[in-house]
Amino acid sequence: MNQGKVCIEVALNGPWTRRVQPTIPLAPQEIVSEAIECARAGASIIHFHAYDPSTGEQTTDLDVVTRIVDEIRAKVDAVVIPAIRYMSNAESIQDDSGQKRYAHLETMATRGLAEWLIADPGSTNLVSYRDIAEGKKALVDINTPSAIRFALEVAAKYRLHPGFAIYDPGYLRLGAALARAVKGTPMPMYRLMFSEQFTFGYRPREYALRSYLEVLTEEAPGAPWMIAGLGVDIRSLIPLTVQLGGHVRVGLEDALLGSTTSNLRLVDEAVQLIEKSGGAIATPTQLRGELFAKLS
Repeated sequence: MNQGKVCIEVALNGPWTRRVQPTIPLAPQEIVSEAIECARAGASIIHFHAYDPSTGEQTTDLDVVTRIVDEIRAKVDAVVIPAIRYMSNAESIQDDSGQKRYAHLETMATRGLAEWLIADPGSTNLVSYRDIAEGKKALVDINTPSAIRFALEVAAKYRLHPGFAIYDPGYLRLGAALARAVKGTPMPMYRLMFSEQFTFGYRPREYALRSYLEVLTEEAPGAPWMIAGLGVDIRSLIPLTVQLGGHVRVGLEDALLGSTTSNLRLVDEAVQLIEKSGGAIATPTQLRGELFAKLS
């Protein structure tokens, strides 16, 4: 589908603290600076989690998030995707969880500051092997069907492409079904998730990628997809991904926890592997046009 054009997404930081992922950018200016250098290196999609500088906690405060987006877009062309609101499990199962998760993104869409949004079409136990060995509590990531549908209704209303995080094949089936059910939903990007350190889904193996793609062909034939994950090094899958027509996400949100590398280095390595495998790096213009406009 991508005719040799491969888009790179960089996930700059994620929900990790520096105790877990020591080199992530946290302050707004750090996020902006790394976003700009990664975009100039070849990333056409920038994903970030904003943090409150005074507390160090994640935030979806509209002023903080929009300032980051504005400053990135003032310097480089990129599709910039802020995180959805973090919620406790008790909040996540409430009827209004979708509205709460996406309130800031819906407001940004009305101002022309959003092109894509994140929608995780499922729920999972985010348990690492280290958590198990140490007997620690782990996170349950809950996304109710009604909250997912709300996200797609926002996407349909404002013509935002959903980025579906696919933690296991059931996510793919549910996401595709809801995208068909919510009329006017723009074409999603199916982000196929792998992990070495967590126990969800698959490790980054060829059989696993081909398994995902068999399901994708059944449920959403022709849809764009990319490889990604959490607690993972997906470099080994990049050559096959280029061969099969997929896209690539890298960054410190996804990298092996405890990594000492940088976002820029991860993007540079992805560019090198894509080009060595015969692919060409897609520009943001090509992403919006050649890769998606005909599929909307």
